[in-house]
Amino acid sequence: MRADVPSGPPAVADPGRRQLRLRREAWGFAIGSLCFLVGAIPFYAEWAGPVGTGVTFVVGSVFFTLAAFVQLSLSGRHVPRRGTNRADRWDWWAAAVQFAGTLLFNLSTVAALAAAVADPTRLGAGWRPDAWGSAAFLVSSTFAIVATRDRGDLWDRHARSWHGTWLNMIGSIAFAVSAIGAYVVPVTDSLVSAFWANLGTLIGALCFLVAALLSRRAVGEAVGEAADAAPDGAAASA
Repeated sequence: MRADVPSGPPAVADPGRRQLRLRREAWGFAIGSLCFLVGAIPFYAEWAGPVGTGVTFVVGSVFFTLAAFVQLSLSGRHVPRRGTNRADRWDWWAAAVQFAGTLLFNLSTVAALAAAVADPTRLGAGWRPDAWGSAAFLVSSTFAIVATRDRGDLWDRHARSWHGTWLNMIGSIAFAVSAIGAYVVPVTDSLVSAFWANLGTLIGALCFLVAALLSRRAVGEAVGEAADAAPDGAAASA
């Protein structure tokens, strides 16, 4: 955040602490994405069974939520005040909507797991929160694109990057395709497309994973730059 914009989101006082939280955010999204990626692989689903696969998705959704909370807390826990610069304002909304989306994925994955325990053959459990969560991710990615246009004005210039923003958008679109494929047609009691339900999840998770890993690398480079610029012994450990 620039010094001439005091009404923006509160910055973390200790740069080292801020970088540590950014790293935690990146690792949270990476682990969550990896769980969704693995859970969508047919061979794994066959080996783990409906319950094991359900547990994998629940764990992944929890890591998504933890990472999204870190991102929201870094963007500022309260709605930006009047006068907040455009980039920080859209960045906050992107983080807030994304956090809401992860909570919906929590509901979706827990519902699917509960259904798998009760009846492994049941289809479509938790579809509504899954669909709404996917929609929230699309909205969040759109807001993030707007925020990234002015990334130099953000609370941290490493908070958004074009490659990460567009990878997240592609991943969000893929998750939306997955949600459509996972809809159970009432007349036939079958999925619209099991193929696209799995492929959409796999592609989306892969995009989120790559974006998180690239973000992790960017944070590492930022820590290195800060360490080089700081006096001896003053660099914070992240």
